[in-house]
Amino acid sequence: MMKLRERKGCERDERDCERDERDGERKRERPRKVHERDGGKEWAVYKRREMKKSVKEGLRDDEVVVYKRRKVRDGPLSDDDLGGKKMRYIKDLEMESSAQVEKEDGFDGIERDVERDDQVGKENKVLRLVPKRAAMKKAEILIKSCHGLLDGTGSRNLGTKLKRTTERDHGEKEGKRSLRGKNKEVQGNEKVLKSNMCHQCQRNDSGRVVECSACEQKRYCEPCMKKWYPKMTEEDFAIKCPVCQFNCNCKRCLRLEVLVKDRERFKVKFSPEEKIRYSRYILSMLLPFLKQFNKEQLMEKRIEAKIKGLPISKIEVQNANCKPDERMFCDNCRTSIADLHRSCPNCNYDLCLSCCSEIRDGCLQGSKEKVSMQFTDPGKDYLHGKKPHPLQSLPAKNSGRGHQKSADEWKSHENGNIPCPPKEMGGCDQGILELRFILGDNYVHDLCKEAENLAKTHKLHVCNTQDQQCSCFNISAGGKKNLLKAACREGSDDNFLYFPTALDLRPGELGHFQCHWLKGEPVIVRNVLATTCGLSWEPMVMWRAFRQIRNRKHDQLLDVAAINCLDWCEVDINVHHFFSGYLNGIYDSDGWPKLLKLKDWPPSSTFEEHLPRHCGEFLNSLPFKEYTDPHAGYLNLAVKLPKDSLKPDMGPKTYIAYGFSQELGRGDSVTKLHCDISDAVNVLTHIYEVTPSSDNLSKIETLKQLHDSQDQTEICENEKKTKMKMNGVGSCSDHIQDMKCSDGGALWDIFRRQDAPKLKEYLRKHFNEFRHIYCLPLEQVFDPIHDQTFYLTIEHKNQLKAEYGVEPWTFVQKQGDAVFIPAGCPHQVRNLKSCIKVALDFVSPENVNECIRLTEEFRALPENHRSKEDKLEVKKMTIYAVKQAVKDFAEIEGVI
Repeated sequence: MMKLRERKGCERDERDCERDERDGERKRERPRKVHERDGGKEWAVYKRREMKKSVKEGLRDDEVVVYKRRKVRDGPLSDDDLGGKKMRYIKDLEMESSAQVEKEDGFDGIERDVERDDQVGKENKVLRLVPKRAAMKKAEILIKSCHGLLDGTGSRNLGTKLKRTTERDHGEKEGKRSLRGKNKEVQGNEKVLKSNMCHQCQRNDSGRVVECSACEQKRYCEPCMKKWYPKMTEEDFAIKCPVCQFNCNCKRCLRLEVLVKDRERFKVKFSPEEKIRYSRYILSMLLPFLKQFNKEQLMEKRIEAKIKGLPISKIEVQNANCKPDERMFCDNCRTSIADLHRSCPNCNYDLCLSCCSEIRDGCLQGSKEKVSMQFTDPGKDYLHGKKPHPLQSLPAKNSGRGHQKSADEWKSHENGNIPCPPKEMGGCDQGILELRFILGDNYVHDLCKEAENLAKTHKLHVCNTQDQQCSCFNISAGGKKNLLKAACREGSDDNFLYFPTALDLRPGELGHFQCHWLKGEPVIVRNVLATTCGLSWEPMVMWRAFRQIRNRKHDQLLDVAAINCLDWCEVDINVHHFFSGYLNGIYDSDGWPKLLKLKDWPPSSTFEEHLPRHCGEFLNSLPFKEYTDPHAGYLNLAVKLPKDSLKPDMGPKTYIAYGFSQELGRGDSVTKLHCDISDAVNVLTHIYEVTPSSDNLSKIETLKQLHDSQDQTEICENEKKTKMKMNGVGSCSDHIQDMKCSDGGALWDIFRRQDAPKLKEYLRKHFNEFRHIYCLPLEQVFDPIHDQTFYLTIEHKNQLKAEYGVEPWTFVQKQGDAVFIPAGCPHQVRNLKSCIKVALDFVSPENVNECIRLTEEFRALPENHRSKEDKLEVKKMTIYAVKQAVKDFAEIEGVI
């Protein structure tokens, strides 16, 4: 029952918010609802009362009063709108009986009609009271003489013309004569008056409006301009309205699909010369990996030839019959299979070539036992330093001992044959695994030969610029403006990061970017949003875009699951309530800031389906589209997969989180230390600072003292924890000068790839000093980076530098900054303010080696680990990327 009440409450909030979205709309008393038993009598009394009231206001008996079930306007329209003809709209009036109305006060009857409300996608029943024919004739002639709007003498024309006046401005068509259209010349002395309806709120009573001089059709009222477009002046609206600038954030425009002409306008296109240059680059980068794949497959074919006693040329490999829209995984290590593998003919158990090699060597790594961790909730009071509930905690249980025992007994035959594994491991324990292919017999071998021939013909060589130093390090020549100091490592030349501005990027900057990218360095591009149309990323605009009307195919995203950064548990919350906390902040009963975050949201579907306009705005903002375009980026290997194949989810995805400028030490709004298997670009689109009151700050300091006491008791039993006093070693945050800058939103720590082993060693040594689920101390670690259970505070970063000499690149991401994170670089993020970030994954040729290395690390994780499954399929991407480069080389060279 509690969930039912919460759901109903959410629906009620949704209706209230829809009502509030009309600027300045005031709630009014609804007219008395008509009941069936006395509907006729009560309706007649109500109508007479309204008619008497209308006489006082100047309405004549022959004028029409329209009653609608759903409100379109509040109050009577002005004389300018209808040329002296007044209409009254009554809110939410329902009529059950109309028998007596037909006989009352000179009305002939009731016209029933249905009109479409495009704003909500519903059809509304309209009840139109029709006066006597004489009165209708008189009113028709009166309107015709004043404005020349009627072209006939029948009462049907009057109803049709009046119905047109209720249409939305969105529904106007070119060439259609409407009372809400713009001024235009007509035949004779006829003239259609200019409307003052606001395009944003669809109201004409919100005060002064500004008309766009570019389209001469759209108008915006003063309240809407201030509320929804605070960065635009009235002069900006007069020169070019948001509709003409493609950044209108009204409800209808937010839900519009991106037009085909706009997609073509932003589509990345490459010349034949560029395709040749990029194809050469891809071949030089990927050919070594293709040779390695070919070597592994030839080795397995030689073993198969030895087993069957045939020459390798006579070996016939069977087709696995894997459909293009299917993804095949190894049933032992959960790694994706690109081509050759072994499969059981009885139960279809599939085994990758890496596992085949390990089984023959007697060192199978991919079948580690499952580990299920169970945590006991110590209670709410425990989160802030009090004693836990007297409940016996549940120990960690290993559920895979039998599985590991079976894995130890699973061995290959002396001749190299591999039997199907025992049933405990998912096999049938019968039969021999047979060699099969997916792409085609000798597909990789033939492709490798073709690529090698091209490399020899065009003298391609492997690009290696890691030891080269680009021009931006020549600080005396003025290159310092494009550099950001992000570390203080002694004797290192990579303390500065490439830091260009989006508006200053030129076509030649791609080579500069590649110089830093090859070295595995992050790149930060400033103010990328300045290159877009300026669509608003305000939270309430995002909320309006998230909400879906009922007749759309998309889900209504009213309730979401957020993560509480204090106990790392999910909480269900209404979207509107979440965004309210984003702007105003939320505190728990003890006064501690409640920091929530949404990850990979919207769920259940792609970002492009739910937010087409924002998705287009984000993709348009990304620099270096050769890498970042998810549809046509020539150097993005994820694009090379066939169209009908099952592709990995590369984004875009939104990351929306609350923030707090002060490092709390417990419950911080953070993304914990992790390492992405692919490259990524992250854009900070919106920030908002919630300033705590002095009373809240006082409560926070009191609770922090309780937290420290609890840490001393629980965490530091083996080794007393003290804050590091650095002797001759600089702090990791000494170079951060803009930590509290007005446009700074997130603090990033990105570690170098070569420092990952030392980082893991430090975390294994100090893992019991960190907390995770239910704010409990960590009890065990499988992989310190891939577990995503650690966040290094400033004290831990200083201690890491003192013990191991490891320091990350640390910098503050400002609004509009795009951060490029290379694959294989461990990183963590803390939100200094409420932030909306949008991220996109891509696979660059330079980092294929890191993607493959991480895939091998994931193979060694426990079977049910969160990072176990390989969803990237980087080997398959590499094969198809080389195939496309060879194809483009041949086609373009033939033309040139």
